Amino acid sequence: MTETSIQLHARRPRQQLKGRQPDATALAEVRALIGAAPPDGHARDLLIEHLHRLNDHFHGLFERHLVALAAEMRLGMAEVFEVASFYHHFEILRDDAVAPRLTVRVCQSLSCQLAGGEALLEHLERLPALLGSGVQVLPAPCIGRCEQAPAALVGQHALGQATAERVVSASNEALARTQRAQAAPEVIAYQAYLTAGGYALPRALALGERDAEGVITALEHAGLRGLGGAGFPAGRKWRIVRGFDGPRFLAVNIDEGEPGTFKDRHYLERDPHRFLEGALVAAQVVGIDTVYIYLRDEYPECRAILTQAIADLMAEPPPGVPLPVIHLRRGAGAYICGEESAMIESIEGRRGEPRLRPPYIAEQGLFGRPTLEQNFETLYWVRDILERGPEWFAGQGRHGRQGLRSFSVSGRVREPGVKLAPAGITLRELVDEYCGGMAEGHTLYAYLPGGASGGILPARLADLPLDFDTLQPHGCFIGSAAVILLSQADRARDAALNMMRFFADESCGQCTPCRVGTAKAAQLMEAGQWDHATLEDLATVMQDASICGLGQAAPNPIRCVQQYFPEEVGGQP
Repeated sequence: MTETSIQLHARRPRQQLKGRQPDATALAEVRALIGAAPPDGHARDLLIEHLHRLNDHFHGLFERHLVALAAEMRLGMAEVFEVASFYHHFEILRDDAVAPRLTVRVCQSLSCQLAGGEALLEHLERLPALLGSGVQVLPAPCIGRCEQAPAALVGQHALGQATAERVVSASNEALARTQRAQAAPEVIAYQAYLTAGGYALPRALALGERDAEGVITALEHAGLRGLGGAGFPAGRKWRIVRGFDGPRFLAVNIDEGEPGTFKDRHYLERDPHRFLEGALVAAQVVGIDTVYIYLRDEYPECRAILTQAIADLMAEPPPGVPLPVIHLRRGAGAYICGEESAMIESIEGRRGEPRLRPPYIAEQGLFGRPTLEQNFETLYWVRDILERGPEWFAGQGRHGRQGLRSFSVSGRVREPGVKLAPAGITLRELVDEYCGGMAEGHTLYAYLPGGASGGILPARLADLPLDFDTLQPHGCFIGSAAVILLSQADRARDAALNMMRFFADESCGQCTPCRVGTAKAAQLMEAGQWDHATLEDLATVMQDASICGLGQAAPNPIRCVQQYFPEEVGGQP
């Protein structure tokens, strides 16, 4: 055969995807839930939203529906399966399996463990009243109700101060479709918010009464920093993203999965429009016409509140205020999606795996475009800072610090909850002045100043200022200001082990140092006397070689216990 005799034919388009083909019934069921495909097909970034519809309706993801969804979205089955299998709240089922009628998730975070969450889980797993009703009981990482510990999710309803009796009652109500959400604070409605001067700032920007540069300067002078944990100066971030060519996006992170953190839920349950106004201001100042809000799936009541608030805003926009397109996206149970680039991957409909950087998302974020990523609470304070002036916010600190912080306080304390206090307040001042002191019969033994990632400090260091950059010399950081109190009834080593098991469970698995290191560390930490040399090797590798902050911060509890509580683990390393 010569080269000139080879016949080249144009490749014909494939009429169907490779592999197992969908059956007509499954296709009809999928289409009934996700709707008919638009002329240009289903958007790839809606994959997780479509999976939620299937999971909610059928109480699991049956293989036949995943095959049909892949065909309907013109995706490979592997693409759909890898996303569906990544998130905790999706359960893939064989076609001959029987789906649970209801799933109950019992929180196993540190705050709930202190309040008896582990015993509650064990009791519910054996309870005939649930098992006989087809109810599935699962352990869960932090579900963001630490001040109401122990907490549980009964289907799509959160339950604080959970007991076996209350879980059974809520499950029966859910199965009978009569379930009511637990009492929540009264939400400030749209018209009431407008009457109180709401959305005046976006209108002033639209009319030219305020200018973008003045807004950014005010945020810089106020010292407002990202309140999701990283603490990057907000004004500087707005200026950086504004400097890149459009189109630009705003991605709002409400995936507060850090154990001990619940401040975003606290504010969202009460005043959603104050946050939305901050988002509109950011959109106008930075030049953004599309906003994506990523809300953790553990907050079903908040999802209803925010959905209604957005609908009210869109139905009757404030006069003269240009509105961006706002997309509300639902997480699916993955702590890693609190990391900004992992959140963006999830919004785009993929596994929530952090990206390697550079490039940073300010330049190449959502769909490859410049993206302003902000935590919910950061945007929540924009209105107050601009109305009251940056000096008001900056003048609130103590002990040489500036600003306000929302501390999520839980554990062995008399009055847990979100405490709005001056930045730089000490743990001792916070507990005595804002929390009514320690719980009855408990004295301070140790505390976690920044949730699972922030390390553990002994009671003798309770007079350190709590703020960004003040705790690093002691091997800790404040992060999202999730403060968990331990007493003489607890051991720091047990708290560290709880944290490490959490990290091992929540590692995305993308990089070996984190995937293997967290699991191995948890195993070693179960021993009565720690193998300090091996743990130090693991800690060094995780800190130096992990892709994102999960693996990099995972060693903090280990090193804090070794430094401050050596008697609990067999002496100093």
